[in-house]
Amino acid sequence: MSKPLEGIKIIDFTHVQAGPACTQLLAWFGADVIKVERPGSGDVTRSQLRDIPDADALYFTMLNSNKRSLTLDTKTPEGKEVLEKLVKESDVLVENFAPGALDRMGFTWERLSELNPKLIVASVKGFSDGHHYDDLKVYENVAQCAGGAASTTGFWDGPPTVSAAALGDSNTGMHLAIGILTALIGRGQTGRGQKVAVSMQDSVINLCRVKLRDQQRLDRVGYLEEYPQYPHGEFSDVVPRGGNAGGGGQPGWVLKCKGWETDPNAYIYFTIQGHAWEPICRALGKPEWINDPNYATAQARQPHIFDIFATIEEWLADKTKYEAVDILRKFDIPCAPVLSMKEIANDPSLRASGTIVEVPHKERGTYLTVGSPIKFSGLKPEITGSPLLGEHTDEILAELGYSKEQIANLHTSRSV
Repeated sequence: MSKPLEGIKIIDFTHVQAGPACTQLLAWFGADVIKVERPGSGDVTRSQLRDIPDADALYFTMLNSNKRSLTLDTKTPEGKEVLEKLVKESDVLVENFAPGALDRMGFTWERLSELNPKLIVASVKGFSDGHHYDDLKVYENVAQCAGGAASTTGFWDGPPTVSAAALGDSNTGMHLAIGILTALIGRGQTGRGQKVAVSMQDSVINLCRVKLRDQQRLDRVGYLEEYPQYPHGEFSDVVPRGGNAGGGGQPGWVLKCKGWETDPNAYIYFTIQGHAWEPICRALGKPEWINDPNYATAQARQPHIFDIFATIEEWLADKTKYEAVDILRKFDIPCAPVLSMKEIANDPSLRASGTIVEVPHKERGTYLTVGSPIKFSGLKPEITGSPLLGEHTDEILAELGYSKEQIANLHTSRSV
């Protein structure tokens, strides 16, 4: 089966997570992604958080599937020449260097455009160009704090809390992939490449738009009726942390199930939607609540919401999270078990759909990784193992027209 991005060549000058997540996604869909790495060391994540001595760490393998690895020292004249040839034959260059790094290498936007007017240069930034913090180094949790996520996450009587989900890194990579694909379509219309940039702060803010919504509502009326602080608590002038409350106007909470005393994940998330109120009452054996004026409307329920959740927890006390969800889904009640990463790793549905896959690796053996979260009717991406450092160097150089003797000389000069 042909893949939609076959024929697209991408120079992957990224490292760690945000950039590699972007280029891996494009590689899954058929792009030839050439990961350019420093000879002898490569991407820093190859050696970070290792579980097997001297083998590529899972941190690297799970972000670099389906790519080829080219080692290249761009500080040498020979290395620069290789990169120039590669630029001339490529469609996209993706980088997440510190600001100005490409310029210092001699590959400014003007120079890259001169080498290849059709080249798209895509960049991951911490903050947008011109931002007053654009010189700050940004990591995952820095982005979550700068993007507003941390200030609105956690419980109201505790400190700001970061999420385990990579809102700053992988989320930025997904945004950048959309930007690259858009630029490729645009190039088909204009015949020219362009610069594409996504900042980590902006990407987090994009996922926090409902909190920006809430700030404007709070400014206008002074309270937020779907938050646990309403109606008994007090609101300041900023969006508060809401614990496990739902953000879309449907009250929800994480509730204990059978076994919670020993299992830290023996919980379900339970959502009370207006149209589901009658089924909820019937599922809980509380038909008298259906028309009770203290419970019949969302506005009437809000002052009693935690009493309602306490009643639901009583109902859950003799049921595992799986048993509870199996009952509740028959009533069309929005809910889900709180799944641990171990449960996700072994979930047969996720294995069958290709969301979780096992792939072979030349040094590690088989390892577990994520597959494409995007599903197609006419495409099933094949996930392959990540490359060893410099595994495809000679192959790529030969494709660029280098002879065996020239490749040997490049090795001798330690340019590759």
